[in-house]
Amino acid sequence: MPLQNYQYDTIMREYNRRQAQNRRIQEEHQAEAYEKIPRLREIDEEVATLSARKVRALINRQESGIDDLRNDIALLSQERTALLLSSGYPADYLEMPCTCPICQDTGYVGSQKCSCFKKAEIELLYTQSNLKEILEKENFDHFSFDFYSDTITNDSTGLTERETARRAYNLAKDFVAGFDNTFENLFFYGDTGVGKTFLSHCIAHELLESAHCVLYFSAFDLFDFLAGSAFSRKNDTPDDELIFDCDLLIIDDLGTELTNSFVSSQLFLCINERIMRKKSTIISTNLKLEDFSATYSERTFSRIASNYRMTKLVGKDIRIQKIFLGGK
Repeated sequence: MPLQNYQYDTIMREYNRRQAQNRRIQEEHQAEAYEKIPRLREIDEEVATLSARKVRALINRQESGIDDLRNDIALLSQERTALLLSSGYPADYLEMPCTCPICQDTGYVGSQKCSCFKKAEIELLYTQSNLKEILEKENFDHFSFDFYSDTITNDSTGLTERETARRAYNLAKDFVAGFDNTFENLFFYGDTGVGKTFLSHCIAHELLESAHCVLYFSAFDLFDFLAGSAFSRKNDTPDDELIFDCDLLIIDDLGTELTNSFVSSQLFLCINERIMRKKSTIISTNLKLEDFSATYSERTFSRIASNYRMTKLVGKDIRIQKIFLGGK
């Protein structure tokens, strides 16, 4: 998904700020060097005059004298460099500095985004996802099956806890692998602490690394935000639209918030709108399926059941297990 206009503007404002700062530095360097070495100003003025003559000659296709102009400019540049070095300055002291030498702090190389722009893109998306710090620890590289029993089985499926976790893990990996080509939604459910949120974070990490727009909200924070948006008269907030249009929306711990008619209607609106736009959503909840339907209405549950991959995780609370293992 391309950046939203306001996201693109955020990044470009940083490039503009950087360029303005670099121009100020260049002007300060010039003023200092011109005062100390007056001949530098004369050289720059002569180079500017000769360069203008060369451009006019090229435009008028006057081939004679072009080589002489080039040679004169080259000699002046050599003199300029020698004066700077002999006075203790680096050879590029009068050039405008830049953070990225590839794009000269423009963000683009030709018509293509520079690598520094792509890095800024990912950094912005991480920051706006609400997940920046936690994903350093919660990602596929740190997912462990050791917390799931390989002997205790689920009566309804016949699979062990570990086999169930591995199935959910593989589902999450496949979800990422096919994200750009297949529209899918995931619904993780099960008891507290069995890895639902962790798996959601694993997916978020991978998609953010590939510059997708991911937003994470706890259920409480999402409905609090939607309530503020619904009852506000301000229509210029881009985040509201982004909830419906981001590449991936993660709604965590659904069922822990105070549920009322507004929450139920907003959940249906959010789910339905994203399905209509073919924008993927991940929902995690501690609620049993029958309780979920009773809490949020059969209409909402029907929409989820027909458009989401329903995946149950089982096991003992991993957070408690870690406490007994000394926080490892």
